Amino acid sequence: MSPNPSHPLFPLAFWIPLGGIVRGMKTSWSTAVSATLHCLTGCAIGEVLGMVIGTAIGLPGWGTVVLAVALAFVFGYALTLRGVLKTGLAFGAALKVALAADTASIAVMEVVDNAVMLLVPGAMEAGLAGLLFWGALAFSLAVAFVLTVPVNRWLISRGKGHAVVHHAHHH
Repeated sequence: MSPNPSHPLFPLAFWIPLGGIVRGMKTSWSTAVSATLHCLTGCAIGEVLGMVIGTAIGLPGWGTVVLAVALAFVFGYALTLRGVLKTGLAFGAALKVALAADTASIAVMEVVDNAVMLLVPGAMEAGLAGLLFWGALAFSLAVAFVLTVPVNRWLISRGKGHAVVHHAHHH
């Protein structure tokens, strides 16, 4: 029996195993890469927008980072929410699926991304007009992507993360 995405308890499928449906599937690296690219898209949009807004309104460096991370979560969730809503799931249930599917992935990506940015000498002080800033940001997002792919593969193999989203799209 397959979980029904329109059932009000469907979002709980993230927290409990999906039996043979997802657990029995081989989790491919391409599925994990696809989920991570989705995460990277939302994170990159949020990061760049946060940096631009934070700089434009004169936030201190830490304030700009907080804004960028918050927007990375918002855009990551929004991209997933958009897709899940297309399955016909009610907004509240779709939001729960998006939160459950993306939180770990976005958190790992943001921790790695910001850690790398802090480790690149002068990157945070370079400012938006500096090539060093944009090069370091591209590098940090690439490193975050590489380190987040195995996390997503692990989550999906256990019926969590984007496994729930993929299941909602196919039922």
